[in-house]
Amino acid sequence: MTAGSGTRVTLLGFTVPDEVLADATARDVVHATQTHTFAWALVTALRASGCQVRLLSAAPVSTWPRNRRVLFHGGPFDHDGVKGRLLGFVNLLGLKHMTRYLAARRRLAGELDEEEVLLVHGVHAPFLWAGALLARRRVRVVPVLTDPPGVVLPDDGWLVRLLRRVDVVLVRAALRRCTGVIALTGPLAEDFAPGRPRLVMEGIFHPATGVGSRVDIASGVREVVYAGGLSRAYGVDRLVDAFRALPDPDLRLRLFGRGELTPWLREQATVDPRIAPPELLDRTVLADRLARAAVLVNPRPVEQGFVRYSFPSKTIEYLSAGVPVVSTRLPGIPADYLPHLVLAEPDTIDGLREALAHALALTAGEVARRGLAGREFLRLTRSPAAQGRRVKDFLDSLDGRPAAFETDHSAVSSVAGY
Repeated sequence: MTAGSGTRVTLLGFTVPDEVLADATARDVVHATQTHTFAWALVTALRASGCQVRLLSAAPVSTWPRNRRVLFHGGPFDHDGVKGRLLGFVNLLGLKHMTRYLAARRRLAGELDEEEVLLVHGVHAPFLWAGALLARRRVRVVPVLTDPPGVVLPDDGWLVRLLRRVDVVLVRAALRRCTGVIALTGPLAEDFAPGRPRLVMEGIFHPATGVGSRVDIASGVREVVYAGGLSRAYGVDRLVDAFRALPDPDLRLRLFGRGELTPWLREQATVDPRIAPPELLDRTVLADRLARAAVLVNPRPVEQGFVRYSFPSKTIEYLSAGVPVVSTRLPGIPADYLPHLVLAEPDTIDGLREALAHALALTAGEVARRGLAGREFLRLTRSPAAQGRRVKDFLDSLDGRPAAFETDHSAVSSVAGY
């Protein structure tokens, strides 16, 4: 670690260079774009606040056979002036957790002291326990909770479901031993780390390099754009139906991402020529496409149990593009965002259709005003400098005393991790 006066931070998680992510997920059914974006935004925020950062990272991949690669090798890397090390692991059920835990423990052993902070990104039990055991040495161990633990996927077998329930128990136990938590929403901290000091920080405004906003809407064809997981859980099927109910022949629906609805969406593109087949784009290319949209939309249904734990990171990404944003009123979206959104209420097909029609009817002047206001809101309150100061102040307030191991009887919830 380079000497200096800033808070020293080791970030244990999934912060890998772009080319490593692309190679690791080339044959994966899930693309960890949001995990990747948040991780590097967090690094940028920490550095903006004067923290010295080093990385211990595993590739964020699904377990075989969802990802067809079994062996992931370790090694050093240097990305944008930040030094890091990839952790090797075996990507098979059970062995994935064990080998990641052993790799993290080996790298952390003897390298951290009481003056350093260990941030652990996510509710990944191997990394949480590798950190939790260090808390006894007065090392400040602070998980960054971006999701609740243990989602059960539709095609999980009985063994995987059982292991996910065990994982939830392990995560809860590890969180009780940590010094404090940073959480995307209050309920995440309240339900899974009760009694721990907490900082609620839902996201960081960190636009892709070299891409600015474009608030002008050209005449002719106008694009309604969605970027994210292409699944019913995210309301993509409702969005398609709502779009179809809009009569304008010059509208186009663009969907960027992948998921279980990809084959169905390709079929819809053959039925309605205004719907483009889904595409998966590099983040820099995607940012430019978002900035050229007429409307950006997040149709996620609000009735799902896990949404109270979730802040949709695309809200920040969308607002940074400087174009109108249609969103359902998700409970994880802080109130100060709401004036900058066109809300789809109710979160039905009709509600989405009406919100889209309203956003598309805005004048060029209204679009420009909303775009500038949204970006200024992000710059002042959610920039790396602003959020980095909050994180640093929180970390510096923690004294590193071992946590009291209180019993936690709150309810168990679940979602997937890497």
